Amino acid sequence: MLQEFAESGAYDPAAYHPGVGRTGVTIDDVRDLAAQLERSYEVLVRDRVKFRVGQIVFLAFSRDDSLMGFAFPKEERQALVDSEPQKFMLPEAGDMRYNWVVVRLVEIDHAEMTELVVDAWRMVVPKKVFNAYQHKVDQ
Repeated sequence: MLQEFAESGAYDPAAYHPGVGRTGVTIDDVRDLAAQLERSYEVLVRDRVKFRVGQIVFLAFSRDDSLMGFAFPKEERQALVDSEPQKFMLPEAGDMRYNWVVVRLVEIDHAEMTELVVDAWRMVVPKKVFNAYQHKVDQ
């Protein structure tokens, strides 16, 4: 009976379990997570969604929402891009001076998105804010 229900198309596991039953994530998945991060807020700049802490941008989306730029250590970004070039790419030339990498959202799952977003946020908040978040997660 459950198998027939699932095969009928009436049941969409992705609707009930983020990241399950589909590949990739959406900007809405990221929004849901970023809204839970202390001091994080969303802005619209030149038709592009960005997330900030204070005035520091830690996430930014392409206009079509298919790419997400995120804060990432400059020293490690080339290794990240080289390890999975179908998933990650270097930022545009003008953004190379920043701690920044870009990911194709269709290539990551919910768990990887969570790791990337939280790590990017961690780079821009005070240590005590991240430690409080980590303490809550660990409980």
